[in-house]
Amino acid sequence: MKAARESWVNPFLALALCAATGASFAWLKLPLPWMIGPLAAMACCNFAGTGLRAPRGGRELGQIVIGTALGLYFTPVVAREVISYWPLLLLAGLFAIALGAGAGWILSHTAGVDRTTAFFASVAGGAAEMTLLGERYGARPDHVALAQSLRILAVVIVVPFALTYTGAHGSEVFEATTLPVSWGKLTLLLGIGAVAALALNATGMPNAFMFGPLAVVIALTVGEVHFSSMPVPLSNTAQVLLGCALGARFQRRSLQSAPRFLGGVLVSVAIAMAVAAAFAAVLAWFSGLPIASLVLATAPGGIAEMCITAKVLQLGVPLVTAAHVTRVAVLITTTGPTYRAVRLWRERFRRK
Repeated sequence: MKAARESWVNPFLALALCAATGASFAWLKLPLPWMIGPLAAMACCNFAGTGLRAPRGGRELGQIVIGTALGLYFTPVVAREVISYWPLLLLAGLFAIALGAGAGWILSHTAGVDRTTAFFASVAGGAAEMTLLGERYGARPDHVALAQSLRILAVVIVVPFALTYTGAHGSEVFEATTLPVSWGKLTLLLGIGAVAALALNATGMPNAFMFGPLAVVIALTVGEVHFSSMPVPLSNTAQVLLGCALGARFQRRSLQSAPRFLGGVLVSVAIAMAVAAAFAAVLAWFSGLPIASLVLATAPGGIAEMCITAKVLQLGVPLVTAAHVTRVAVLITTTGPTYRAVRLWRERFRRK
């Protein structure tokens, strides 16, 4: 008989813990309780050596639900509003490259790691994608994966609390379609999103289980093809699954193996968040958009986590979603070429 930690009991206990912690955080009225609660619980337990695992497929299922929920915000009026901001979205995507390079330079000097590892550990283009890309160029994949996970953890905890306790609020133009909940139509919509996710995943596209449902539901909503609203309990369940999966990335050996590296990551992430917030303030001054929405749009966090934060705090969901989709697209397509260009420039500079 398998040991409990290796059988279905392990993820079942993890999910029960995450649901209970999420409910406790919600009762305490803490920001983003259904994701931060499970994330914190899993991370703390695994740092203590429990070895809890997230349910297999839970992250993907949560992303399908969240991608579908976000797509419901893109009504024709809202879609036209967001498209009008395309120069700002592109600028924010390009800023993410510079922010990642700067954070990598800081990490390299504070943690004493090689510049390749530091660079790919700091670019906010997705943990799995940057780990694989960094390994291709000679970075240490374990350090890249650890830094990327820790970055998301730090941003997910700090940004929602900061926005909540500063009384931030977004633009009223960004509201989801208000339809009655129809479980039959919602099941069909989620099924359509799941098919789109599997199709994109088969092409090897990053974040396919988020982008697939998001793209197809945006197309349906913009075309005024209506199915159903997303019930809050289902959205909360998806957040629990995502928080559980993110917290499961952390293990006790992570704290023991590289304490200086962990400290360097936290320093670089803190500086990156401060710089991103300052950049958001500048964009808000020029564009007239709410600074809170732009803080989320430029924050160096994961796309799912930042978009959920925008949804829960009602901070311009379509704008934040569009900004992070643009950022991921820019980073995935340009990080490799940017690194090669910088390395070539550095080699030429040394020869002189």
